[in-house]
Amino acid sequence: MKCKLATNPKHLTIFAINIFTMFSQGQLIFAICFLIAFIVIMIFSYRKDIATHRIFYKGNYKILIGFLIFIGLLFVIKVVLKH
Repeated sequence: MKCKLATNPKHLTIFAINIFTMFSQGQLIFAICFLIAFIVIMIFSYRKDIATHRIFYKGNYKILIGFLIFIGLLFVIKVVLKH
């Protein structure tokens, strides 16, 4: 299935689904307001707990680096075995 994204807002199509005919105008407004409110609340909550995050999640970057190295190794193995 190809992702088809039209440039005309009246024909905004993602995965061959016309968003404007699938949802009513009220539903789209609610979804946009909900998304904005959710993002604002998440930012506020994160900033409120930033001191706690620094104490309990110290050193998590090592896990992220290890995960990225693991994914990189899987990619290298895939490329090497494919040729």
